[in-house]
Amino acid sequence: MKALFVQHDHVSPLGPVGERFAHHGIEVETMQVVPASSFRRPNVAAAFPPLEPYDVVVPLGAPWGAWDDDRIGAWLGPEIDWLRRAHSGGMPVLGICFGGQLLARALGGGVAPAPASEIGWHAVWSDEPELVGEGPWFQFHYDRWSVPPGAREIARNPAASQAFVIGRSLAVQFHPELDAAGLAGWLDEGGERQVRAAGLDPEVMLAQTRAAESVARERTFALVDTFLTRVSGLLPG
Repeated sequence: MKALFVQHDHVSPLGPVGERFAHHGIEVETMQVVPASSFRRPNVAAAFPPLEPYDVVVPLGAPWGAWDDDRIGAWLGPEIDWLRRAHSGGMPVLGICFGGQLLARALGGGVAPAPASEIGWHAVWSDEPELVGEGPWFQFHYDRWSVPPGAREIARNPAASQAFVIGRSLAVQFHPELDAAGLAGWLDEGGERQVRAAGLDPEVMLAQTRAAESVARERTFALVDTFLTRVSGLLPG
């Protein structure tokens, strides 16, 4: 069994999500859409591979808006079409933050700037805590989706819809893959400025993430396990 993780930039590690896929014997392959040299100008050409070699696709987060066709139009539309083909062909998709927003667009929902950003560790209200625990989960987004037709929203908080299931696919707005090393990379690549602009302390946020890492890792493992068994059906329950 093989999973393709789509890393939209050079600071999107797989973290405990990739670790848990590998734990279950799933071969993990990655593709990077925007090279580090184009991080400030992400409108680059990108070719998405044939879906046939894979059993599941995991599009990860990105620092750009999933609605911003003008800025990243060279690959945004093609990736949305590619995810639509994956899902409509019966392939499970686990969309994370930006990846979840792309899945929402692909299936007839929408994505737009949110009234306020959501950055840091936040709880969610979950209808299915065995799949999406109430957290806290790490958030870093300025946009939010509208749930696509036919999808079932299963988690939310006052800021945004936080998770939906549709067919064999799951989208989450938060970052289950985030660990302290991943956050440090984001802070170094412009995230520190964004955190400070939101009135938050990046040093405290990083210390909090280190302290929460082991518990958050187990929470992520539970999410991945339930996605692989109950949602996607890739593993026996």
